[in-house]
Amino acid sequence: MSADMMRAVVQDAFGGPEVLRVERVPRPVPLPTEVLVRVHAAGINPVDWKTRGGTGMAGLLGEPPFTLGWDVSGVVEEVGFGVTTLKAGDEVYGMPWFPRVANAYAEFVTAPARQWARKPATLDHVHAAAVPLAALTAWQAVVDTAQVTAGQRVLVTAAAGGVGHFAVQFARHLGAHVIATASAARHPWLAELGADESIDYTATRFEEAVKDVDVVIDLVGDDVDRTSTRSLTVLRPGGLLVAIPAGVSPELAQAAQAAGVRVTPFLVEPDGAALTTIAALIDAGRIAVEVAETFPLEQAGAAHTRGEAGRTRGKLVLTVAN
Repeated sequence: MSADMMRAVVQDAFGGPEVLRVERVPRPVPLPTEVLVRVHAAGINPVDWKTRGGTGMAGLLGEPPFTLGWDVSGVVEEVGFGVTTLKAGDEVYGMPWFPRVANAYAEFVTAPARQWARKPATLDHVHAAAVPLAALTAWQAVVDTAQVTAGQRVLVTAAAGGVGHFAVQFARHLGAHVIATASAARHPWLAELGADESIDYTATRFEEAVKDVDVVIDLVGDDVDRTSTRSLTVLRPGGLLVAIPAGVSPELAQAAQAAGVRVTPFLVEPDGAALTTIAALIDAGRIAVEVAETFPLEQAGAAHTRGEAGRTRGKLVLTVAN
């Protein structure tokens, strides 16, 4: 393969996992203030398969062809003019460009230097690639949006997933009393991560088991069993629901107002500074990273099939470079 070409997963149409295929495409060149990163691993998130099928971020990306993916761990190959914070050879991780196209399912990506952070030293690239989008979503929801403080009661739905397992840990790190929803088999693991209570959503309606919650980090949404709307009933007066996957419908906003609680939509943003803080917590042993399974780049479709089946503990990751 010539030096100006690379492998990337491309889709020419919206559809199922079968639309994903590996092709040779031009290798990107960093513009001023950008770095070129050789991708060692790329994390997979629900927004990836939703976008592949025509929802998720498809409205922003427009019609295919495009390359999916926003989670990257790799090594800086080249720096553009003006970059002073990184140099060739640095191991980095990041969530570049979200929600615009980042082309993470590829051998190389370019993005502004300050959207990257140095990779946690204690993690390999596979585990580092599992962090950015999920951990930034949890961090920005728990720390920046909800501003969780010690002693508050925080409910995290879908707590065993990629974002959920970070949200549990960040809330616990801040001193909150953490309540998690997950299948019973995940409860011992969630307790290790810091959950004070766990509710088996397959056997118990969480609104029947918990009340007086200060913050709900809802990672399910109203599309599944009206989880966001049900979350309103467990909040204390003035409590906050952070509705992540589906946002806030007019009906949900009206219900929150009637219940005397607050609700806010949420969308994660690139944040190299927060990733630096998260890396320090990981390296200090305060935050654990869970990878459920890895797939080579050529099996991106199989990875999507696995993710869409649900019940994944932690994250799925594509391996790209050795």
